[in-house]
Amino acid sequence: MPFGPLVTAQALRTLLEEGTPVTVLDVRYRLGGPGGPDEHEQGHVPGAAYLDLDTALAAPPHSGPGGSGGRHPLPDQGVLQEALRAAGVRAGVPVVAYDDWSGHAAARCWWLLRHHGVDDVAVLDGGWSAWREEGGAVELGPTSVLAGDVELTPGRLPTVDASTAQEADVLLDARAAERYRGEVEPVDPVAGHVPGALNAPTSGNLGEDGRFLDAERLAARYAALGAVPGADVAVYCGSGVTAAHDVLALAVAGVNAALYPGSWSDWVSDPRRPVERG
Repeated sequence: MPFGPLVTAQALRTLLEEGTPVTVLDVRYRLGGPGGPDEHEQGHVPGAAYLDLDTALAAPPHSGPGGSGGRHPLPDQGVLQEALRAAGVRAGVPVVAYDDWSGHAAARCWWLLRHHGVDDVAVLDGGWSAWREEGGAVELGPTSVLAGDVELTPGRLPTVDASTAQEADVLLDARAAERYRGEVEPVDPVAGHVPGALNAPTSGNLGEDGRFLDAERLAARYAALGAVPGADVAVYCGSGVTAAHDVLALAVAGVNAALYPGSWSDWVSDPRRPVERG
């Protein structure tokens, strides 16, 4: 693999200009923001196919028994495989995902592919903005790609659920601090956090330039929370999407972490589960 969990815009530009086989996925998405497909047609990395987070990278909300599963449950394996093949993902060809949402949707895509056995996958550090700043070529209109042949095998990365999340040595909450403390809750019906969880907002993974901090600084950030190599670490957020951003940052820092896919939206689906504030 020519890169790790992250790839720079310069490195991706070089690969594409040299004709090195690489599949680029445009997963631009923002809660309440403009539609990703429209943005894709208005300009994208050459050859990048668009993948929708809501339909390809997640199952319908609250699809689990009793309303469990959260707002962005993991997608059905068959649905994800079909979407990835339609986007041109092939066995043995590295994949790069990018967005314009500070890497949150791209990290979700990275995690899903890794979880389903695709090892050669990276997130474009800095996303679409970095690509434009680097002077990368921009392609307009829809993208036509050859169908891929990727075969998915789930279960390659660790996960936890409501019954096991608190068993982790370190449970991290990736949401903004005010949501973690329960001062505001703009989305879910209950405010607060899972008892014992420590706050690690995804914003702390990035520098002022919108790119991820280097491995040394990320390692120091998470070590201060007890998340060090060898520790049993798990991460959740509101619905399981932005938590992947912390999992990615931890991977850069050399720390393996489990994802709680249902996250807070799943946790509060059962009123018997305890809630902590402050």
